[in-house]
Amino acid sequence: MTTPLLAPLRETRFRALVAGRSLADFGNAVAPFALAFAVVDLTGSAVDLGIVVGARSIANVLLLLFGGMLADRLPRSVILQGTETAAALTQAAVAASVLCGFASVPLLAGLGFVNGAVSAISLPAAASLTPLTVPAPLLAQANALVRLLSNTGRIAGAGLAGVLVAFAGSGWALAGNSLLFLAAALAYRRIRLPRGERVPGSRPLAELAEGWREFRARSWVWLVVLQFMIVNAVNAGALLVIGPLVADDTFGRTGWGLALAVQTAGSLLGGVLAAHWQPRRMLFAGVALIMVDALPMLALGQTPYLLPLLAAMFLAGIAIEQFSVAWDVSLQENIPPDRLARVYSYDMLGSFIAMPLGQISAGPLAEHTGRSATLFGGAALVVGATALVLCSSQVRGLVRRAPVGSVGSGGSGGSGGSGGS
Repeated sequence: MTTPLLAPLRETRFRALVAGRSLADFGNAVAPFALAFAVVDLTGSAVDLGIVVGARSIANVLLLLFGGMLADRLPRSVILQGTETAAALTQAAVAASVLCGFASVPLLAGLGFVNGAVSAISLPAAASLTPLTVPAPLLAQANALVRLLSNTGRIAGAGLAGVLVAFAGSGWALAGNSLLFLAAALAYRRIRLPRGERVPGSRPLAELAEGWREFRARSWVWLVVLQFMIVNAVNAGALLVIGPLVADDTFGRTGWGLALAVQTAGSLLGGVLAAHWQPRRMLFAGVALIMVDALPMLALGQTPYLLPLLAAMFLAGIAIEQFSVAWDVSLQENIPPDRLARVYSYDMLGSFIAMPLGQISAGPLAEHTGRSATLFGGAALVVGATALVLCSSQVRGLVRRAPVGSVGSGGSGGSGGSGGS
């Protein structure tokens, strides 16, 4: 008998988790869109845009391992409350600089760096929190629901960002963004977990080494991370730097917001499909579908018109979601819970480490070789990296485990001490 998709919502802790993540993702959908056009309005330079968005990614790379270590030692819900509050303050500062007319590329890059540091600390805590809020038999549905509801926040954020930037300006969009992060911090206050989920210790290097051993012990883990080192770098340059510039010259800023919203709509459908379609070789299917992620780059490079781009973004959203749910379930079923956040931090470090390079190099590449050639080259890299990973017998052969018992002391209540995608 298939477990209903909405079954995890019976758990108090899980409801608080998805509320916080959905609000945070709503804000995270508004932020890069509004920031990109704030830089475009300020200088109109692809190089400046790459520097500003790249600064955030550099901070992510530098502090992810620290975030994973903290998440395995401290209450994760407390970490998330603090980081979302800090994100609200940094976004409020960015909004003030834009609205009051004192914004500059160095200032925006600096604030972006701080915001990226905050995000790096929160990401491992959020990624590793799901299995502690639901019983193990509900893990696949819980991951699908987390992503489904988070993507609901993203689609609302992308749609709202396009309207706000077009009609009110990027400054007001960023101001509203700060309020969303504050609301996420309040939602995370409702998560209470047993003290036993913390990992005490005072040897940071030894703990990081233990996480590294878990990470490299399974070739399917580090191969997929290498794949996404390339995929994420290409997407960061194509969709965060070149995409807004193509939109400004062709179908407009509102159209670009619509394209991002349509991609998230595809993710919504993908989340529903992932909750019901759970093949035994879930990871293999998810990795193979990442080839579809090349379609938006081909659409932007070949025919920079809105309708073909919308179709490509929708299909890419579906494909990415199949992979994301498969990846989370694979890690959560195979990595010991007390080391999961550290493995997630190595996963995120590897996946994000080349993003600043993709963002900073996209502008110069597009100016020297042409936007179309840069986008086509990126699409080829996505397809090639995915094909190589599919050659791995571990990626092809990893199968779902039959869930037994529960994780994180069950999930029926919100009592107990504090603790914490």
